[in-house]
Amino acid sequence: MSDPTRPVGPKIIAIANQKGGVGKTTTSINLAAALAEEGLSILLVDLDPQGNASTGIGVEPTEREYTSYELLLEDVPLKDVIRKTETEGVYVVPATVDLSSADIELYSTEKRSFLLHDALRQPAMDDFGFDYILIDCPPSLNLLTVNAMVAAHSVLVPLQSEFFALEGLSQLMLTVREVRETANSALRIEGIVLTMYDARNNLSLQVEEDARDNLGDLVFQTVIPRNVRVSEAPSFAMPVTSYDGMSKGAQAYRALARELIKKNSKLAA
Repeated sequence: MSDPTRPVGPKIIAIANQKGGVGKTTTSINLAAALAEEGLSILLVDLDPQGNASTGIGVEPTEREYTSYELLLEDVPLKDVIRKTETEGVYVVPATVDLSSADIELYSTEKRSFLLHDALRQPAMDDFGFDYILIDCPPSLNLLTVNAMVAAHSVLVPLQSEFFALEGLSQLMLTVREVRETANSALRIEGIVLTMYDARNNLSLQVEEDARDNLGDLVFQTVIPRNVRVSEAPSFAMPVTSYDGMSKGAQAYRALARELIKKNSKLAA
């Protein structure tokens, strides 16, 4: 009997926001770890030239022989690029600064928007048995982010609980609409997750109210609090669920993972 919590084939989610510092990479790492705690197999694809998701999940720069750059532009097989991490159930396609030139190189490449789509659908992918693939996008709406959206089934948007947060969202939504119209008609918004949330702060409460009024059910019920343990964990090269599993940040990412699984179970039913 099939397990309704498991998507059919890997569910591919691009985690994107063109604004930096909103908790995008933090959400990528910790959501991957929290989903893995639920018994799922997760691939984290680092598509940001800063390589912070790779570092934060414990892959040192010296250990990144093959990266997302080689996967996209040099046809290196998946089996050579995917690395197991210290976090049980989480694998990673790491990134290095080499990826910073990829955007320019992609422009001269045929099917430049479909390279990640095709790479993640190699027959070898079935051998890994991933349940979810999370793509950590760069903080811009460039060709790398477009590649992620063309490859993905949905887009998850971390939204910082701060002034002007919703204004930046409109540009991202326009990009999603353009990708849907030109390259990936099935792309949808997985949801908006409020990050760096402080319930004692009137601004956080106002941003949440505005987001829920304007976006309704697209906004996850789970909010990610501003939490020192979440901030500290990357410097120890581990997700917050491993660094301090009892912290409010770890509990929030576990709640987000369960909410994501429940939402996708309903869609699959």
